[in-house]
Amino acid sequence: MAVLWAEHVTGNTAKLRPEIQEEVKKHFSDQELFELTFIISYFNFRNRLHDSLLLPLDEEDTLQDNVGFLKFDPSSMKNYLQAIIDNWPDEFPKPNEK
Repeated sequence: MAVLWAEHVTGNTAKLRPEIQEEVKKHFSDQELFELTFIISYFNFRNRLHDSLLLPLDEEDTLQDNVGFLKFDPSSMKNYLQAIIDNWPDEFPKPNEK
């Protein structure tokens, strides 16, 4: 069931097939579905990032040798994520609202 969901999230067809989500929900809690979708989305993001920038999917030392700018400072990342949290909206517009 996770693979079926991954295929639809990756292909951006999940929104067109509500029956798929209903089937997946029979096997996963709402929290599990969210976490699964987050992980699928993360790896889709990572694949697109690496493909777009022609980055190898190798070990960290290889990346450091080839593209040193990929070394992230944990403190900077924490500050970035905190800024997102601090500015997170209390509610989101409903579909078809502007």
